[in-house]
Amino acid sequence: MNQLNVEENRLTSKFQTSFLKLKAYCEAENFKGWDPYDGLNSKVFQALPFKHWDLARLAWIQGFKRSPINFRALLLVPKQHNSKGIALFLLGYCKLYQASLKGEDVYGSSVELLNKIKELTNLLLSLKSQGYSGACWGYNFDWQARRLFLFKKNTPTVVATAFCVEALLESYEITKDESVLKETLTAADFVINDLSRTPHGNGFLFSYSVKDGNNTVINASLLGAKILSYSYKYTKKDEHLKLAKEAITAACELQEEDGSWIYGLLAIQSWKDSFHTGFNLDAIETYQQNTGDVSFQKHIKKGLEYYIKNFFEEDGMPKYYHNQTYPIDIHCPAQVIVTASKLNVFKENERLFSKVLDWTMNNMQHKKGYFYYQLKKGMSSKISYMRWSNAFMFNAMAHFNLEMKSQKL
Repeated sequence: MNQLNVEENRLTSKFQTSFLKLKAYCEAENFKGWDPYDGLNSKVFQALPFKHWDLARLAWIQGFKRSPINFRALLLVPKQHNSKGIALFLLGYCKLYQASLKGEDVYGSSVELLNKIKELTNLLLSLKSQGYSGACWGYNFDWQARRLFLFKKNTPTVVATAFCVEALLESYEITKDESVLKETLTAADFVINDLSRTPHGNGFLFSYSVKDGNNTVINASLLGAKILSYSYKYTKKDEHLKLAKEAITAACELQEEDGSWIYGLLAIQSWKDSFHTGFNLDAIETYQQNTGDVSFQKHIKKGLEYYIKNFFEEDGMPKYYHNQTYPIDIHCPAQVIVTASKLNVFKENERLFSKVLDWTMNNMQHKKGYFYYQLKKGMSSKISYMRWSNAFMFNAMAHFNLEMKSQKL
């Protein structure tokens, strides 16, 4: 056996051990957990008069988010299900199921995985936000966005909704449960009727949520277009195609010549980061796959080149920003694997992604199986966050596993 095969077998064994530990941890927790932004769920804080003051809410959230020590149990923050986290787990189990059909049984039989898909599908549908034009999802905590506005618990966002829509449609393709398809496709009505639109160039940007004030976030707008493209795939409604294309057009016009995107159009949103770049590319590619309109391929090409070139070191260490490594956030190594799989460029970049994953397993996974939130130059945050860390890595590792399995057939 040559040295290359020895190294490949070593990584395969290491990957399986790592993924099995993560899977066992998440299942033992019943997919419930804490979140970087869940500080306002503290029963202690909710009993204080400070909860009515925006600066106090912001300081409390940031204190929880930035602290390397986890005070949540002490301050009575309960572990809960998060809709986006459940969506990511559901996506991951769908990929594991697909791998099981190719003979992979390390992570469970097809029957076991199908049962888990049905369980998570029902759970995710039960977490919908109520009172809107169509199916939509928010987060399980109040969230103060700087001093701009307060997102109340379960206020729907286009970001959470897009992840839920994709997961439920992946589930539908496996179970063929028409009730799931019917309910999920109503999310297009949420996007069209409940989100605002800001004109820009030859198109517009969808708002981040139903609340005014965060209306020009590029990845959020693209995720709105992604939802509409899924609706078009199943319903062939021309209005949904038209609106999706206009939102994609505006976002692509905002792409810089080198292939990069800033986060948003507010003065305080001018940074460029790794995982939101991945979201952008995934959304545009999903639109093209769902509609057959490939007119944005040049934007995907130069965006992907920028993504690969600027956000990963030679040894596989992921960077948060294009010009700054720290904090190293777990979203960064996770999202690039999912995006590459969506863009069908995994195989040609397999060496890089294997190094990224190997680095992440070595540096960001606890012996109990969960993954850390962020590594910093100083004291890092090694708290287990179910949505932000574990669900993202679960989905990424399921994609990685399916890609590697598919290549061997």
